[in-house]
Amino acid sequence: MTDQKAERRGRTATAGFDRRLLPPMLLGSVLNPINSTIIAVTLVPIGDALGAPPSQTAWLVSALYLATALGQPVVGRLIDVFGPRRLFLVSTSLVGVAGVIGTLAPNLGVLIASRVLLGFGTCAGYPAAMALLRSEARRTGQDSPGGVLTALAVANQTIAVIGPLLGGLLIGLGGWRATCALNVPLAVAAVLLGLLRLPKEARTKEAGAGEPEQRGRLAAQLDLPGMALFAVTLISLLLFLMNLHLRDWYLLVIAAAASAAFAAWELRAPIPFIDLRVLGGNTPLLVTYGRALVAYVVAYAFLYGFTQWTEEGFGLSPFHAGLVQIPMFLVAIGVSIVSGRSKGVRGKLLVGALGQVVACAVMLTLTGDSPVWMLVLVALIFGVPQGLNSLGLQNSVYFQADPERIASSAGLLRTFAYIGSMVASSTAAASFGQRADTGGMHHLAWIMLGAGVLYLLLNVFDRTLGRATDGDTSADTP
Repeated sequence: MTDQKAERRGRTATAGFDRRLLPPMLLGSVLNPINSTIIAVTLVPIGDALGAPPSQTAWLVSALYLATALGQPVVGRLIDVFGPRRLFLVSTSLVGVAGVIGTLAPNLGVLIASRVLLGFGTCAGYPAAMALLRSEARRTGQDSPGGVLTALAVANQTIAVIGPLLGGLLIGLGGWRATCALNVPLAVAAVLLGLLRLPKEARTKEAGAGEPEQRGRLAAQLDLPGMALFAVTLISLLLFLMNLHLRDWYLLVIAAAASAAFAAWELRAPIPFIDLRVLGGNTPLLVTYGRALVAYVVAYAFLYGFTQWTEEGFGLSPFHAGLVQIPMFLVAIGVSIVSGRSKGVRGKLLVGALGQVVACAVMLTLTGDSPVWMLVLVALIFGVPQGLNSLGLQNSVYFQADPERIASSAGLLRTFAYIGSMVASSTAAASFGQRADTGGMHHLAWIMLGAGVLYLLLNVFDRTLGRATDGDTSADTP
């Protein structure tokens, strides 16, 4: 009887994507964006409470993304090997611990440490979701789960709508510490959903069959030296980007030496952490990572820099600064839903690039005396690339990456996005200095415009984008 029930469940499950997986997938994937958007409206209150200028509170942004940029591909590789369940549970538990530490933080240093822990805690959500998507596609034979990919993008955009407004409300009710405490119930919900809904055995091929001996062999062959060299490379590079100054030249030397050692090791490793031979032959995927970095320089510079300016340079409260961001995310949700019905990638990215260029140009016309509707207009324009770029880049990686390494490939996408965010954060800090005034905002907007033009050119001249949904772009060259 039990076997018959299992067989019936199996036949039912193969009819389509297992919708029971959606709640933990969606909640896990939004833990990072909700903290990213809330912090945008809490930087000024935290700075006022702890006596820290924008150049120091910028570390609250950078610390989160430093940890996440490092952790995403590492956790993604572990998910590729062992499956998403256990990594999801451990990581989301760290989110709750980080929430407690941040809530009780007595100074900026401890608060930054909590953001590092939070970054590691949010590492598993997105790679786990992409791994589950790929394994479900393999199980069902439906290799284009466009609706679920769109749901992931829309969930992130919806959280981005709620984040700034929720942050402003929480600050009004309980101060900035309430925004840290929010992570505790979110982590509890994510862990419970993971325990109840995620499969106990990995559905990926590498960890397939659930054989303990096979998993033991894979554990023994995890490329720990490769992961360590990757960590040294990324940390030294990002520390340099966080505080651009020639006196820190030695960090670039360390990054170059570690990257050379990393490449030499990975080319010899029997099971490399990042298979450079395969990745090096997948030019479309490499270009996608590059365009993600540039796109997110613009996106995060707007999210953090523009929000700080609306509070300090324009004089809005954190709550009203959050309200100004809402039109952007509402437009992004609508654009994601409408464009998600189409498999095409090239059109999404081209229109998204044009939207960034136009929005940056309008930013240059703003002053402290501009009417509020001009701020709303900029947010509305930015909503178009916000919706199109994230969806187009996500779809590109899904179809361009090696299916057996989809989680680590998705993690690398987020890594490049976070490198872009840290470039944006350090650029905003350098542009503003001690105060986010209009002159600093214009300086930042010029940098954003340059990055936006570069992003547009990368999309215009990449001939592989038209074939990104064919699943056979790895052999192409631009």
